[in-house]
Amino acid sequence: MARSLFDTLLPLLRRLNAERTLSSGKLGVLRHVAEHGRTSTTELAAVVHVSPQAISLAARELERLELVARVPDAEDRRRVWIELTDAGRQKLVQESAAGHGWLDQAITERLTPEERRTLESAIPVLRKLGSEAPVD
Repeated sequence: MARSLFDTLLPLLRRLNAERTLSSGKLGVLRHVAEHGRTSTTELAAVVHVSPQAISLAARELERLELVARVPDAEDRRRVWIELTDAGRQKLVQESAAGHGWLDQAITERLTPEERRTLESAIPVLRKLGSEAPVD
């Protein structure tokens, strides 16, 4: 079942991601900072499940694109905070919406009403699979 699910979801994810201009890792960084506020590269590395070096590279690239700002801590000069810029918020909205139009259209045009209800009922199950919470 796991292989079948993977083989089914992968083409959908590829199609959705084809519309995006940022990698899923960089989107994860933007999403985390948008949801939780300023953060450190150490915290981001733990949340996104990559090395601190990879997060530092991603943060530098996002800063170069002016999507985040690196702000020195007022009390600890060694610490640098990553904060989302207004441009970063706008980019996150754009990237999150990329592919949604195609998916909405595909669901409407290719699925019967019964298939749409079945798909809708599967969403909580898929969400549970993707969550970090332990499964009961």
